[in-house]
Amino acid sequence: MALNAWIHPVVICCVLFSGSNACADKPRQPNAAPETGEPRIVNIINFIRLLEPRSAEITEEVLYQTVVEQIKTMRACKLRGTFLLQYDALMDPRYQKLLATVPPDTFEVGAWWEIPQPLVERAGMKWRGRFPWDWYANVGFSTGYTPDEREKLVDVYMEDFKKIFGHYPASVGSWFIDAHTLNYLYDKYHITASCNCKDQYGTDGYTLWGGYWSGAYYPSRLNSYMPAQNEESQVPVPVFRMLGSDPIRQYDQSLTPNGQSVVTLEPVYQFGGGDSSWVHWYFRQFLESVSLGFNYVQTGQENSFTWAAMAKGFNIQMPLIAMLRDENKIRVETLGESGKWFRQRYAVTPATSVTVKKDMDGSDRKTAWFNSRFYRVNLLWEHGRLRVRDIHLFDERFSSFYTLGKATSNDCAFFALPFIEGHLWSSKAEAAGLELKAIVGGKEVLLEGADPEFSEPETGVLRASWPLKNIRGTLVIEMNEKSVRMEMQSPDSVGWFVELRAAKNAALPYTNISKTRVDCRFEGMNYFVGTDKGRFDGSAGDGILRIVPEGRRLVLNLAERK
Repeated sequence: MALNAWIHPVVICCVLFSGSNACADKPRQPNAAPETGEPRIVNIINFIRLLEPRSAEITEEVLYQTVVEQIKTMRACKLRGTFLLQYDALMDPRYQKLLATVPPDTFEVGAWWEIPQPLVERAGMKWRGRFPWDWYANVGFSTGYTPDEREKLVDVYMEDFKKIFGHYPASVGSWFIDAHTLNYLYDKYHITASCNCKDQYGTDGYTLWGGYWSGAYYPSRLNSYMPAQNEESQVPVPVFRMLGSDPIRQYDQSLTPNGQSVVTLEPVYQFGGGDSSWVHWYFRQFLESVSLGFNYVQTGQENSFTWAAMAKGFNIQMPLIAMLRDENKIRVETLGESGKWFRQRYAVTPATSVTVKKDMDGSDRKTAWFNSRFYRVNLLWEHGRLRVRDIHLFDERFSSFYTLGKATSNDCAFFALPFIEGHLWSSKAEAAGLELKAIVGGKEVLLEGADPEFSEPETGVLRASWPLKNIRGTLVIEMNEKSVRMEMQSPDSVGWFVELRAAKNAALPYTNISKTRVDCRFEGMNYFVGTDKGRFDGSAGDGILRIVPEGRRLVLNLAERK
């Protein structure tokens, strides 16, 4: 993945893969778009750094040859893609010559927005880094500079890019970009698309947690990580989530001294994008997922990991992606093309979903992620039981410190507003989240059931139908743009409810619980969740919070922001 989620040089040697290409002997057809209203879109995005100060073995030549091999592999498979250049690589004649030879209708060249020493000095500022490229948030990213300084950095990059390629880049990506920079890039240079890191907690010192989980969103002008609710409050540049997170495993990845570990589509990871079984499982779910509107994934790798480390995964993925394209099952696009398509199709951030009906062998887990411009929710089934693992709210008024403030440490953090937090509120003994219970024989029991079925009963609505085993009936959960609705469909009168479990030391945001709403406060922001049907109870049972339906129905209102 990113900067210090690093591979030891010994591993690099162990996974050395030949330069031969699995696509070389197979004819490939030009990119074809699936005939579907809900396309599966794949972006292959590789970004390029000039140097790697963390390892003497990774020379500038090793980094350059990595990009040569990426291009060779993609061209053999007739795959389209995007290469994003950090400024030091942009100014290197080798990369200029290399990228000038690739067909512009096949490969897009854009900007990778990490800040190296040459860009800072070219903009008339003093370099504060430990190395000519430094991955700390207060040096190597726009968050480490004042708004005026950020504009100077953008102007220098854009003018030099135009001198070299004859136009401004349409796409600008980074692990994270502050809202001021994103606004400036759009207002002055009219960029079409951006991309940022997947959700993670603390990895490499970077936290992006609780946001729009997959696909793309229009960010608030006050917070680049926060989806806006209204068109007039958004930056009209879609931000695509990178790296192809494992929909089941990544969320719960344990915290290490370097933050969460990583399970993604990145080709370098031995469990993830470098493992054939995992890759084929991932793309099977990608194709079969009930995805509202569209399904999206980004693959590719920064050259810092080197071709020796990524070749195996790259050569697993590229032929598979080419085959799925040729079978008309996916669209392979550049980032800029996906941005244009998104803007033409959506005026505001849409409702989307990712579902997994079958986990890898040895696991019975299923999951559903739902995103809208108002909130996200995650449902997880395991061993016949359901846990609502996550609910975060989005509010365009929730300003990020980094919009105008300047980072002063190597870390940074972007958050949404937690209502249910299944990772940070958990412990080894207690998995946090909302559990579903019923009164059976006078006792409270966890609901148990068979496999859920996912469907889209109407545009923008995800339905999960869960046949129950320990009571007669089916629990139906519907997630629409503004609310989550649960209904018990049973011939019997069933007393059921939802109850929050969390670790004893969990830092809960609740400030007041009444029958009709739960008031919360997080990072200085007041917000609440209400019920359109049902009631809250902060004192019943062993749980911290109980939500009791009205009759057979429970409706959580997740869109009201007054």
